[in-house]
Amino acid sequence: MKKEELLTPIREKYDELKKALEGTDIGKIRELTLEVHDMVNTAEVSGRSEKTIADYVLEYMLLGNQNVIVPRENYETNLHYAGTKRVPMCWQFWHTYRIEDLVSNILMANQNQIFNEEWQEKIGASITDTGNALEFDEAVAFGEGIDIFALRDYMIAVGKNTRCILDNLTLDQIQSMVPEEWVMRILEEGGVTTDFRSVWLLVFWGRLTRGGMILTPMTDHHMMHLPACLNNLPILG
Repeated sequence: MKKEELLTPIREKYDELKKALEGTDIGKIRELTLEVHDMVNTAEVSGRSEKTIADYVLEYMLLGNQNVIVPRENYETNLHYAGTKRVPMCWQFWHTYRIEDLVSNILMANQNQIFNEEWQEKIGASITDTGNALEFDEAVAFGEGIDIFALRDYMIAVGKNTRCILDNLTLDQIQSMVPEEWVMRILEEGGVTTDFRSVWLLVFWGRLTRGGMILTPMTDHHMMHLPACLNNLPILG
C-alpha cells in the first residue's frame, strides 16, 4: 500500500466532518465524528476489519522498533512551544493518547481520565503529562522505559472510551465551550506541567468548543503525529 492510499481517505472524510460541524445535523455529525475517529485509531477500537494508520505504526513498533527516532510532527508547524523536534516512535502514541484521554474525559465529559497510577506503572512511564516539553535526551530516556504492549492496551482503552463519549454528545454540548475549572483540572491532575511548552495547551483547549475538540485533538491531532512515522515502515511505499 502507498502512503497516500492510506492518508487520502482520512483527509477527505475529515473535510466532510469539518463541514458537518458547521451545521446542526447531529446525526451526520455523530456519524462522521465516529468514522474519522475510527480511521485514526487501531481497528480494535471500533471493530474495523481493515488496518488503520495506527495499526501499521503500532505493528512496526511491536516488532522492537518503539525507539526508532522520527520527526515529532509531519506538518510544517512552528514547534517553538515544544521541547524536542525528534522523538522515539513510542512517544507519538503516548503523546497522542494522553491528550485524547485528558480532553475526552475531563473536558468533553467532565469525568475521570482513564490514566492512573496503575496504568503508569504498567506502561513504565516516567511522566504523567503529555510529554510536550521533553528535550531530546529526556524523550529518549522516556522511550527506553516504555512497555509498548501496555501502552497499546492503554491506547485501546482510551479509544473505546472516547468513542462512547463522542457518540453521546448533544448538539448543544458540541457547540458549547467548557468551564475554566474543568480545564484547570488537567494541570491539577498532572496532565500538563507548568513549563510554558506544556501549559500553553490549557489556553488552546480552553478556547475550543467541544466541536473544536472533535477536530483537534480527537481526530486531526493523530494526523499531526502518525504520518511522521510512516517513512520508517517498509510495508508502505
